[in-house]
Amino acid sequence: MFNNIYKNKKVLVTGSTGFKGSWLTLWLQSLGADVLGYALLPDTEPSMYTELGLKHRINTIFANILDRDKLKKTFNDFSPDIVFHIAAQPLVLRSYDEPVLTYETNVIGTLNVLMAARQCDSVKAFVNVTTDKCYENKEVTTGYKEDDPMGGYDMYSSSKGCSEILSSSFRRSFLEDEKSFALATARAGNVIGGGDWARDRLIPDCIKAINNSIPIEIRNPAAVRPWQHVLEPLSGYLLLGQKLLEYGKLYAQAYNFGPIELSVLTVAEVAQKVVDNYGKGKVIVGEKKTFHEAGLLMLDITKAKEELGWTPALSADKAIKNTVDWYKKYYHKENMYDYTMQQIKEYEEFCGEKYA
Repeated sequence: MFNNIYKNKKVLVTGSTGFKGSWLTLWLQSLGADVLGYALLPDTEPSMYTELGLKHRINTIFANILDRDKLKKTFNDFSPDIVFHIAAQPLVLRSYDEPVLTYETNVIGTLNVLMAARQCDSVKAFVNVTTDKCYENKEVTTGYKEDDPMGGYDMYSSSKGCSEILSSSFRRSFLEDEKSFALATARAGNVIGGGDWARDRLIPDCIKAINNSIPIEIRNPAAVRPWQHVLEPLSGYLLLGQKLLEYGKLYAQAYNFGPIELSVLTVAEVAQKVVDNYGKGKVIVGEKKTFHEAGLLMLDITKAKEELGWTPALSADKAIKNTVDWYKKYYHKENMYDYTMQQIKEYEEFCGEKYA
């Protein structure tokens, strides 16, 4: 897949021990890449990283992206061809409790990684992964386009809006010459899939409730989100990385990666589909929290379709089924490395020649 571009390429992934980072590093390794992770230790128990045994499969530097000296040494020692920057404080609720940490990690941390890449002559491409929440959300019924204003009500969302602005400024300030790397940003949100145990996320909360034999309590049942399986945006990141490696600054832009319109469902609909697929569980509406949560957020993915040739492959129903199937296998004590690789290969086969 991806024109075989990652075979024997040196790929550095920040945030490699997280949910998306674990899926991405595993996929990159299966594509023949020489992968180095740079991340903190997993902050959930269990974790995708641990359950897949990635400690023994992916070389990882355990360090903080706020450590500039460690970053610089890691880049210079490894000499990556391409960087996927995923490391972040990714939780909206935590950003209310720890706003300084959120901004230090998501803004200053991103700048640190960009500077380390700039000081490393080997780097040819850089994909900065942000979020759909980077937009100034007016809760309109049309999807946001890449040139819509950045914003963010909560500290997490606004920090990611800042990361987008930072990337644009960094590109124009330091990456205009021919020798510099190509920098793009990737915006996706409400990603679901097996191996996510983060707190205050819908699917993990549903799975935990079901396996603890308690009702699934949802706080904002009518909220609408663009739900997508983790392999969908990851395929977008990998395709974008391919284009950057092949064509350089032509694709050094921002891109949205979201699902088809039929995959835009309410929180209540998703929770019920989890119950239906699991074969047990009950959904109830709990007391709404006092902090702000958006009621509606959608993305326009026209640009990714037309310029990259990327299109989502899985419906929301299929995404939820694959996710629930993963957790059922996990709780039945099956080999999760083998099953995760099976889901990756099935996704590749389902996409067919699209990204060949």
